Amino acid sequence: MKNPMSLEGRNIIVTGAGQGVGEAAAELIVELGGKAILVDVQDEKIAALADKLGAENAEFHVGSVADPGFVQDMVGSAVRDNGAVHGLVNNAGIVRAAMIHKMSYEVWQQVIDVNLTGVYLCLQAVGRHMLERSKDGDKAPGSIVNVSSIAGRRGSIGQINYGAAKAGVLGITMSAAKEWGRSGIRVNSACFGVVETEMTETIRSEKFRDTYMKQVVLERFSSPEEVVKGVCFLLSDASSYITGQHLSIDGGAHIGY
Repeated sequence: MKNPMSLEGRNIIVTGAGQGVGEAAAELIVELGGKAILVDVQDEKIAALADKLGAENAEFHVGSVADPGFVQDMVGSAVRDNGAVHGLVNNAGIVRAAMIHKMSYEVWQQVIDVNLTGVYLCLQAVGRHMLERSKDGDKAPGSIVNVSSIAGRRGSIGQINYGAAKAGVLGITMSAAKEWGRSGIRVNSACFGVVETEMTETIRSEKFRDTYMKQVVLERFSSPEEVVKGVCFLLSDASSYITGQHLSIDGGAHIGY
């Protein structure tokens, strides 16, 4: 029996691939037989990752997902160079923390631009390509996984911009799934809790650790390598009848205690 999680022959764009979850997702995609198309603003990091994965398994594009021109050019280049794009991991994100009454418009907009508008731009560009393949007769042109967060379901103190963006990602996911289902394009979200990455260093510090840990039913934080298994499940044929869903990969934190 063929491994239902196999990504053999599939070209998958991973945004925010320079570190953390994006890097781990790219590595697992390649391990499962796919090719990872790495996207990040951190040129040295994704160049090093592409070199590590090998030229036949990875390529990279340097730029911001919040830049519409870059996104269009990047997806167009990926399609020309590889023939098709079969998947997207919409993972790029930033954190800019401040309490609501102290948050500047600039700090609000920075997070919305990357974490929400960036998701929309990448999904739109990849979706247009997949729609064309569907019109040409491809019955399963691809799968898109948008990375959301428990913050999008429960809110987050000191991160109203992040919580708003991640809640918006859930709406983007369901809307795209409804529009594109008839074309065989699946769109789901993966909702993470606290993953041990650079972005979560503050909330995993001694000052906040116990507050967050007591909300996690499994009583531990996750590694990037652990959560990306669920992402690759949503990319693969193992989830062929799943769309418009939000997979919580958070150790039970969304149900809490």
